[in-house]
Amino acid sequence: MSEHRRKPPQPQGGGRAAARRGQSGSSSGRRAAPRGATGSPSGSYGPEDEERPYGSRAEARRAAQRAGGGRRRAAEPGRGGRRGDPAGPVVVGRGRAAAPGKKRMIDYPRYDRDGWRRWVPSWKLVSGACIAFFGTMVAAAGIAYAMVGVPVVAETATAQNNVYYWADGSQMVATGGERNRQSVNLSQIPEEMRNAIISQENKTFYSDSGIDPKGIARAVFNMAKGGDTQGGSTITQQYVKNAMLNDQSQTISRKVKEIFVSIKVGAEVPKDEILEGYLNSAYYGRGAYGIQAAARAYFNVDAVDLNAGQCAFLSAMLKGATYYDPAGATSIDPVGATPKANRQRATAQMQDTLDKMVEYEHLSQQERAKFTELPTVQNPRSNSQLGGQIGYLVDLAKASVIKSGKVTQKQLESGGYSIQTTFDKKKVEELEKAVKKVYKKNIDAEKRPETDTHVQFGGASVNPETGAIEAIYGGEDATKHFTNNADVTGAQVGSTFKPYVLAAAMKWGVRDPELGETQAQDERTVVSPKSLYSGKNNLKINNYDGSVWENEKGEQWRQENDGKQNVGEAPDYKIDLREAMRESVNSAFVQLGMDVGLDKVKEAAVDAGLLEDSLAGSGYPSFSLGVSDPSAIRMAGAYATFAESGKQREPFSVTKVSNKDGTVYTHKAETKQAFTAKVADNVTDVLKTVVEDGTGSNAQLSGREVAGKTGTTDGNQSAWFVGYTPQLSTAISMFRYPDDETIKNRSFLEMYGTGGEKKIHGASFPSIIWQDYMEDALKGTKAEKFPKAEPIGEVINDTPPPSPSPSPSQTEEETSPSPSPSPSQTETSPSPSPSNTCGVFEFNCEDGDNSGNENAGNENGGSEGSPTPSTSPSGTGQEDDSGGNQNGGGFISGQNG
Repeated sequence: MSEHRRKPPQPQGGGRAAARRGQSGSSSGRRAAPRGATGSPSGSYGPEDEERPYGSRAEARRAAQRAGGGRRRAAEPGRGGRRGDPAGPVVVGRGRAAAPGKKRMIDYPRYDRDGWRRWVPSWKLVSGACIAFFGTMVAAAGIAYAMVGVPVVAETATAQNNVYYWADGSQMVATGGERNRQSVNLSQIPEEMRNAIISQENKTFYSDSGIDPKGIARAVFNMAKGGDTQGGSTITQQYVKNAMLNDQSQTISRKVKEIFVSIKVGAEVPKDEILEGYLNSAYYGRGAYGIQAAARAYFNVDAVDLNAGQCAFLSAMLKGATYYDPAGATSIDPVGATPKANRQRATAQMQDTLDKMVEYEHLSQQERAKFTELPTVQNPRSNSQLGGQIGYLVDLAKASVIKSGKVTQKQLESGGYSIQTTFDKKKVEELEKAVKKVYKKNIDAEKRPETDTHVQFGGASVNPETGAIEAIYGGEDATKHFTNNADVTGAQVGSTFKPYVLAAAMKWGVRDPELGETQAQDERTVVSPKSLYSGKNNLKINNYDGSVWENEKGEQWRQENDGKQNVGEAPDYKIDLREAMRESVNSAFVQLGMDVGLDKVKEAAVDAGLLEDSLAGSGYPSFSLGVSDPSAIRMAGAYATFAESGKQREPFSVTKVSNKDGTVYTHKAETKQAFTAKVADNVTDVLKTVVEDGTGSNAQLSGREVAGKTGTTDGNQSAWFVGYTPQLSTAISMFRYPDDETIKNRSFLEMYGTGGEKKIHGASFPSIIWQDYMEDALKGTKAEKFPKAEPIGEVINDTPPPSPSPSPSQTEEETSPSPSPSPSQTETSPSPSPSNTCGVFEFNCEDGDNSGNENAGNENGGSEGSPTPSTSPSGTGQEDDSGGNQNGGGFISGQNG
């Protein structure tokens, strides 16, 4: 090997690369060693043979790893130049880099840590950040405090009118502007009123700063969940909220602004001035803003004359008059805001306030004892513009706007809205005229005070094609009678409920009596109107499988017909469903309901358009006979579903709402196919028979097809006629119910002898009013025909099946123990023998009973609203939830036709 190829000896330090650099630099002289190559800290050139601690960078790395446990690589100061050009001596050990030449202001990530520890802030950094954050917050709060002003509550005193329009666009009424409050000085506000508010809402009012941190946190939390923001506000915060009427949005920014304003008001405004402003700006319901307006609205006295009981009552109204005004607000909440429920809430709240006034030594126990009942309040309507039917129409439209969720009640009370309604002026006038005509001709309270007092009518018309409420009759005068009789009244609908039973039988069908409960729900037979059922009076009602129905006490159900008459030909009294509807035969429809299933009957009623909350419990056979109490509006709307071949649309009264900023709300109709056209048209075809040749013949219209149904309830406490043409569906109700709020435990009264009639039926005054009104309401419109009904279902019970052999479990002695009979029942209702047990669909089987015996039960005696059945010693019971009567031994239910 030649000498120039011979491998030169390796220097002791620097390795082969260093040797080459040194050799090259010394031999050629053309290239100087890189700065810092000698390891000099200053970077100056030094002697090439300067000794290194290790022979190479690899050796240095290995040494660093050994020193650091193999976990870290040695750090090199000045790192970042060319590879292999160290800027100084290598430091080994824990692996921390030397401090940089210039220290950072915020040491993050941390320069003296490796791995995840670099991202853990130091205590100095954390404390500094907290100080900076809170300092910024304090500065922002100071700026916000300086920027907000103290509101002047008097500037919010002006309210605008809301203008309501008829369906044709003409103005109905402008109302709302008369509801401005009238402010009074604190000296004119009774001390009891001030103490009632403080005791109930903010007992620390005179000592707090004006805000409630816990209440604020709760409101923010509720807002985050999408719920209400109310709750926990101090009187100062409520005062500020009332003064900020121009911004009632439920947002966090508004809440924050309200907090700062409250703090400023609490610091700068005297407490008495805050209390005076709050009492003069709070909303008490009935359009009354301020204590003076509230005193006039509820008691027709000046604020200074209010007593402690009245003050405690008005403080309860501040919680929300919708649910505390004794007059109720069923147009907004037909279930939760009834007069009865509101009276209970108001009484409880009033008594609680009085107790707290005593507890906080604002009222003596002796004075408190004077106020144990609600004070007497006056009619909620005093505006003469709302007389006649206008007040009812306005209330209905207002409720519709509020339910839309686009406008709150307070915003609506402030005014400035234009509200387009669905009400047809001509139809409203014609309906009122028809009612007054019957009332004037037949009702005479002076001549027949025992039977003709407290007589009331209600009515509503719904357009089947759209669902629009075109007319209502709410009562004699909205400024005198403030319950809207077109809305929820509690009057049961009676036999007008039977079409829903028929619809359920045609939609789902009857269950197979040979199958078990679960399988029978799926194996059903759709029913034809030609199906046969028993029209026998005092019929013992069976379950779908043929077993005798019993309640939890083992008592059977026997169904009476109106007049206690058998309907049909002896001996079996079988009639088809068309005839049963035409003659309103109770026994047939009660048994049909049991065969279909009362759950399906209820579902059919809801599908048609009734509110489920208005329906009674479906645990008793009488459910099929109309022991529920839906409103006239809902009944008209549900029958409109049949008129429209099964298409269901929610009744509505407002088409559009607008204000100065434009359209706020527009109604959007939604259509659901509740029943097939075949089912709905067959129901209509059967109901046509009722008017053509049945109990509803008084409702016939010249040249027009009409379908409808009469209804009379047990005890003759209400009567209905609900009917429709293809263009209009109308419901008319009649009942007796005292208007006088001072009467305790008010209830519906019997109508035997009312109007000079022996008994009021749906076929009498209600159908006469319906006919008179509809004749005029439809004048000038084309007479249309209903769609032709296509054949549907199978004929049920055409031939009764043979009687099955009785088993011990089917005997009356074991399965139907009768309650102890009264003396009048002992001889007339002998116990049957086991061999006489009825078989499936054996409607003529008397099972040992004395069929048709009047002593088998009492036609009357039920009380309205009885929640659970009970049996007296004589065997008479009461219907659940609604007041239909049952008679133990066999309960006798009697919703009549």
